[in-house]
Amino acid sequence: MSRYFASRAVEIVVVLALMSLVVYLLIGLMPGDPIDMMISGDSKMTSEDAARLRALYELDKPLLQRYLAWAWQALQGNFGYSRSLSQPVLEVLWPRLINTLILEGVAFAVAIAIALPLGMWAAARPRSNVDYLINLVCFGGFSLPIFWLGLLLIALFAVTLGWLPAGGMADTSASFGERLRYLALPVMTLTIAQLGAYTRFMRGAMIEVLRQDFIRTAQAKGLGEWAVLSRHAFRNALVPVLTILALHFGALFSGALITETVFAWPGMGNAIYHAILDNDYNLALMGLLLATLATIVGNVLADLAYVWADPRVTLT
Repeated sequence: MSRYFASRAVEIVVVLALMSLVVYLLIGLMPGDPIDMMISGDSKMTSEDAARLRALYELDKPLLQRYLAWAWQALQGNFGYSRSLSQPVLEVLWPRLINTLILEGVAFAVAIAIALPLGMWAAARPRSNVDYLINLVCFGGFSLPIFWLGLLLIALFAVTLGWLPAGGMADTSASFGERLRYLALPVMTLTIAQLGAYTRFMRGAMIEVLRQDFIRTAQAKGLGEWAVLSRHAFRNALVPVLTILALHFGALFSGALITETVFAWPGMGNAIYHAILDNDYNLALMGLLLATLATIVGNVLADLAYVWADPRVTLT
């Protein structure tokens, strides 16, 4: 197992290095730079001032040379400052990362807790009225645009009924119940958006497993339906579903941009989006690298989950 983790650690370092180069080059090739934005915001700035600022921030150097300078500083633990917010990048991203983890982590857990049993239930009764109803709800869930679903929920629960706040985030001094009120609508939106896909994947995997010979053997031995589903079919059907869940794990760190925008939630999605618009190289780069790292970690966790779900799978 130590050899496996060592090899994955090397892969993570290589992927992050390549990803940082690609992202830095793509951001650097965008039209304009931070100095151009300063010029547009200050009519008194002369061309000499702009040239002096470009030399100060080393924006007059070739793009690859600037990347190497940034990489050398990053290896020493210095990831630079956010130009738009005038703060160290990690100080900007850390609270937003926590906010995104709270929002998407809760939605992710709720969606899994509902989708997996629902998919098992539909697979146990294929082509029944229950199966048709679950499929209809699932198709409706992932067919609705997230922004429209969020606006509908705001109109119903915040405007019409007045039960929940329309957006924002509760202060740190607010009570736990007040924080849940602010969290309810965005979590509901993300849960509905994810529920359909997870349920459909679980249903398809479970139907495939229920056709196997060992399931018919368990049924022939007189085991009840719940025992067959939970003890024999579930772990085998979970293996392909884990791949989908691992890929979505990275989204917990990059954030749900549309949902965070609709509900004015201060998370990673909003931070990365505005950093790219403002040509804030350091902030956008670190945000995207965190999302890349989260996706890789999700794949590693999926490998470990494969071993738990299927004893035939080994890390060697």
